Formats: sequence, structure tokens, C-alpha cells
Amino acid sequence: MAVKIRLKRIGAKKQPRYRIVVADARSPRDGRFIEEIGYYNPVADPAELKIDEARAREWLARGAQPTDTVRALLARTGIL
Repeated sequence: MAVKIRLKRIGAKKQPRYRIVVADARSPRDGRFIEEIGYYNPVADPAELKIDEARAREWLARGAQPTDTVRALLARTGIL
């Protein structure tokens, strides 16, 4: 099973907010996920970002692959 760490879009039209989730790569973007490990609000000024560092590191150690955007967010927080 290929596991990804990716963004799940929530929020109203033109007001995107995202949850950072661990999901099977085959599941749809806003569909089923394994675990929620954080959130990201790019609309706020400055942008809000919170990631459970311990859980993120654990999933990365288990082989979960972050998407390009999540990789950048993890690098910004110092997890990668």
C-alpha cells in the first residue's frame, strides 16, 4: 500500500483551508484518510501552519511519501 502525506481541501469557495493528512495514494483528494496530522491556512496573514511533528516523523520513518507542497511545508517547519 502506497501511503502519502498530502493536503485535504476544506473551507468555502475562494476560502481554501487544508488539513494535512496521511492517506492511501489511491483514495480521492478529499476522501478517506488514515490520520490527520495538521492543518494549513494560506488565506490568513501570516499563513497558519500547524503540524504534529512526532506523528509526521513517525509516518515518514514508516515510508510515507509527502507531496511536493507538503514537503515544502514540512521543510518550512524544520521537520525535513
